[in-house]
Amino acid sequence: MHPENHLALHHVRAAELRAEADAYRLAAAARRPRNFRTRLGWALMEAGLRLAATPKTAAAIP
Repeated sequence: MHPENHLALHHVRAAELRAEADAYRLAAAARRPRNFRTRLGWALMEAGLRLAATPKTAAAIP
């Protein structure tokens, strides 16, 4: 393979990678922020663990 061919292939591949990176950045910017979903998920998890770990009192057992 001649050096000129190798260099041409390198330039083509570099351009493809730049285009993929630009597309990824645009898709990532358009996505919803996950901050609220993450906080809500952890809050539900904590509430579930508290309900599961609540000791039963003698009056509550029939």
